[in-house]
Amino acid sequence: MGPAHRAVVRHAVCWVHGLPGLAMSRRGQTNGERVFAEDAAARETRMILWIILGLNWGVAAAKLIYGLMTGSIGMQADGIHSSFDGMSNVIGLFALWVASYPPDARYPYGHKKYETFAAAAIGLLLFGTCLYILRNSYLHWRESVVPQVTGLSFAIMLGTMAVNWGVMMWERRRGEILKSEILVADSLHTASDILSSLSVLIGLAAVAMGYPLLDPIAGVVIAGFIGHTGVLVLKEASRSLSDRARLDADAIRKVALTVQGVRCCDEIRTRGLARHVFMDLCIHVDSAMTIARAHIVAHDVEDRLKQVFPGVAEVVVHVEPEDHG
Repeated sequence: MGPAHRAVVRHAVCWVHGLPGLAMSRRGQTNGERVFAEDAAARETRMILWIILGLNWGVAAAKLIYGLMTGSIGMQADGIHSSFDGMSNVIGLFALWVASYPPDARYPYGHKKYETFAAAAIGLLLFGTCLYILRNSYLHWRESVVPQVTGLSFAIMLGTMAVNWGVMMWERRRGEILKSEILVADSLHTASDILSSLSVLIGLAAVAMGYPLLDPIAGVVIAGFIGHTGVLVLKEASRSLSDRARLDADAIRKVALTVQGVRCCDEIRTRGLARHVFMDLCIHVDSAMTIARAHIVAHDVEDRLKQVFPGVAEVVVHVEPEDHG
């Protein structure tokens, strides 16, 4: 098969899979296969977010509407918290759509960090929610508002907690498997929703027993949970935005040294998302080695690292000569 025929086949496969490129590696594995796997993970992440979006807004509507009907600041705050879960899903879906664009001249490393920006936005939304609930709790305490508590109040809270528990477990498990910062961040958000709902239940029980002051206190407790979750989300997002090292340099060095011809490995750097890591390093080879052989060794190092660390998207290997002895 000549170069022209190979080019036709390459572009045909590229068109079928909808991929930006399909460069063959020396071992027969394609960059296109790697991108296709990433696209599959992105599609599953989007599907999960759409399902959770519907569940979150259903839960939010139930708590918020009934909280307004009964005057419970705890249920209102929890409903607002759940509505922000839905808003975070919308942000996540938009970010995944942008992040799915392939690398181009302006963004040679791709658009993956938009997912991290979305996670940071979720963290900021959590802080905004925290301040809003603190304000409402203070106003209800100052005005001595006494909410109505019925059996339906407890039923709604228990039902929504069960839904949130299922959502959190599913989202966190899939987020860890897919290495999605959006899903992991959103599962933490959902976890805080469960804890806040528990504090609302305690507050409702206290109101039913004649202690209405505990309702705004429950709101303050919810605000604390939300603020803490915001810190966790922003802390994780900062790892990608600040280009913190993603992989252990010693582990990378050990893998590189298993390649025949590599005498030393240093200047190791990694950055990026957990599932999309960029790596560069320097290897030292025998100064008598030919350029062609050194090139093959560099490719061997790249292939070996991608095999051992599945999240690595790109490896840049710099070759340095080392004298005998």
